[in-house]
Amino acid sequence: MKKFVKIVAAAALLASSAIAAEYTIKLSHVVSDATPKGKAANFFADRVAELTNGKVEVVVFPNAQLYDDNAVMKALKLGNVHIAIPSFSKFTSLVPEMQLFDLPFLFDGPRGVHAVMDGEVGQILKDKVTAKGFVALNYWDAGFKHFSSNVKPILWPEDAKGQKFRIMSSKVLEEQIKAVGGNPQVLPFSEVYSALQQGVVDAAENPLSNFVTKKFNEVQTSLTLSSHGYLGYLVIMSERFWKKFPNDLKPLIIQAMDEATEYERKLAAEDEAELLKKMREYEAKTDDFTIYELNDEQIAAWKKAMEVVYPKFYDSIGEDLIKKAIEEQK
Repeated sequence: MKKFVKIVAAAALLASSAIAAEYTIKLSHVVSDATPKGKAANFFADRVAELTNGKVEVVVFPNAQLYDDNAVMKALKLGNVHIAIPSFSKFTSLVPEMQLFDLPFLFDGPRGVHAVMDGEVGQILKDKVTAKGFVALNYWDAGFKHFSSNVKPILWPEDAKGQKFRIMSSKVLEEQIKAVGGNPQVLPFSEVYSALQQGVVDAAENPLSNFVTKKFNEVQTSLTLSSHGYLGYLVIMSERFWKKFPNDLKPLIIQAMDEATEYERKLAAEDEAELLKKMREYEAKTDDFTIYELNDEQIAAWKKAMEVVYPKFYDSIGEDLIKKAIEEQK
């Protein structure tokens, strides 16, 4: 009987909290709840409920249940969804300056990229996105990209010569591969495994999360922990929705998002360490796969080789913005 009373009381509490919610925020993203992004989205929802005493409810739709990253931009404009977390690549046609994050060897690890994102350059880029009819909130981590190959280990710039690299659609990434004599091939992510397996491409660049979950270690003989490029997300809100949202509640939403951002970055770092551990264990069990790390001399050689890429994007990204990003990391 006591158990029954407790269940009824819990149900009543849940019902009352649902009734108490005066505002609903619909958050859409394309990955699973188990990822750092997914966990942080749920954390954000919980914190909003706590901070607003149940007055605001955030409903999270993972796994592209509502929209993929392409369709969500239009949905935000119409107010059909309120928050989304697209990758940077979805913004470059709207704000070419966002190509800054594609520039090779620009960032000095997580410390460097966070200094830029949380500094003046990051705010300039958010302002440019906001000017396009969104409300740019915070940057979330996906991770740094690493080179892999089944032809030869990519340790020096000359090792890339003649290799066919799968890349995402990006002018910066095309120039990056061409700068070291490689052959860039734009392919959908869903086709990468079979393309590597069949020799359509020889090499790729991926964060560890993509490399491990898609089992690219099965079709690549080497992985170089190059951290040469960065992948990230920008949390954006519907401008139409935000303008109508009560001003007294806005600071609480911002606070919850700031806390969720810190949480997401922590999870992403932990995830990276765990994935690397998994690959080290795999490496120890097979003779067909080796992990390499670049030394200081090799990193210097890569940075020198990539210097030619930067001036090609002074017009679209902005020479001052690139130099400011470098300066913010010192």
